[in-house]
Amino acid sequence: MREFIVEADGGSRGNPGPAGYGAVVRDAATGQTLLEAAEYIGVATNNVAEYRGLLVGLRAAHTLDPAATVRVRMDSKLVVEQMAGRWKIKHPSLKPLATEARNVFPPDRVTYEWIPRAENGHADRLANEAMDAGARGEQRSAGESTAELEAGTAATAAAAAPHSEQRPEAPGRQHLRGSGPEQHARGWSAAPDLGDPATLVLLRHGETPLTPQKRFSGSGGTNPPLSDAGREQAHRVAAALASRGTVQAILASPLARTRETAEIVAARLNLDVVLEDGLRETDFGAWEGLTFGEVRDRYPDDLNAWLADPAARPTGGGESFAEVAARIAVTKDELVTAHAGRTVLLVTHVTPIKTLVRLALGAPPESLFRMELSAASLSAVAYYADGNASVRLFNDTSHLR
Repeated sequence: MREFIVEADGGSRGNPGPAGYGAVVRDAATGQTLLEAAEYIGVATNNVAEYRGLLVGLRAAHTLDPAATVRVRMDSKLVVEQMAGRWKIKHPSLKPLATEARNVFPPDRVTYEWIPRAENGHADRLANEAMDAGARGEQRSAGESTAELEAGTAATAAAAAPHSEQRPEAPGRQHLRGSGPEQHARGWSAAPDLGDPATLVLLRHGETPLTPQKRFSGSGGTNPPLSDAGREQAHRVAAALASRGTVQAILASPLARTRETAEIVAARLNLDVVLEDGLRETDFGAWEGLTFGEVRDRYPDDLNAWLADPAARPTGGGESFAEVAARIAVTKDELVTAHAGRTVLLVTHVTPIKTLVRLALGAPPESLFRMELSAASLSAVAYYADGNASVRLFNDTSHLR
């Protein structure tokens, strides 16, 4: 029986923050590297990135030989102990990843070994290359995604199997870097059937008295209710969602304008509203209630810093876009895990919706300033079991016309 060594690692610059993984599959008998993969996965925690690396490494080994035994070597004590069954998995974002990893090979054919970081340098380098690529605005780095890897199973297995008549160009090694014509011919860009995604339908609340004046209205201001126009918008979007008939649950930011919008929709759909604090709007500090022009006149230096750096906070102790992104990423992971295969309506605000879309696209923080998001608009993002996301809709206002 053939034996593989899987070395995997993942990292997050911020925890949660921009994250990536790396995975290497070696022949246990010769030590040769057979496959390697790396990917930038957007904002995630260290542990999520480590589990993603493990999952891809196991799937790569399964691609090479489904009958093999596997020795996993990682420098993550948490992942090794949890996968070995000695530690409980408590965090909801890790449970589905661990379940997927356990299902790749029969449990009796996989062993787990903790190694010092210095001995995991290859996978660590790949993970850092992926994060560096993400910082440059590139979604992937040194390897193909999980979906692409699985889609190329047949061709890769034929190239690497010990009794195959075919041989890769470099004997004993399939390298997943690049995107040349040979890879496209193998269909690696085709997505496999990953099951029904968790679909988050994103509804921005209806207008408030501050909306037409384009004033900063976050979670730290006067907490305005909907205006008459905003309530009419909420009724219209409720009718549109009722006609589609796909929403199975409703969650809302706890602020007054989102609660009111959600309650109008929920009454039409005969659903309850669950409040989710992670969906609240940014705290704009001393800028709450001011127009952009008023902030520019009163706090020019703070505004310029805020526009240039996602880690900069509004005047007076507000919330930075980096802090919002970390909060939204954690909330998204929890909701996707809890609502796998379902369609959920999130009634929230401009910044959370734009952030979810930005993270799904792997876009840089400055993209937040390049999106238009109207009151009572609908957007949608689908999240698959392998962690990939698909933006399905953005700023749809057809129901308001």
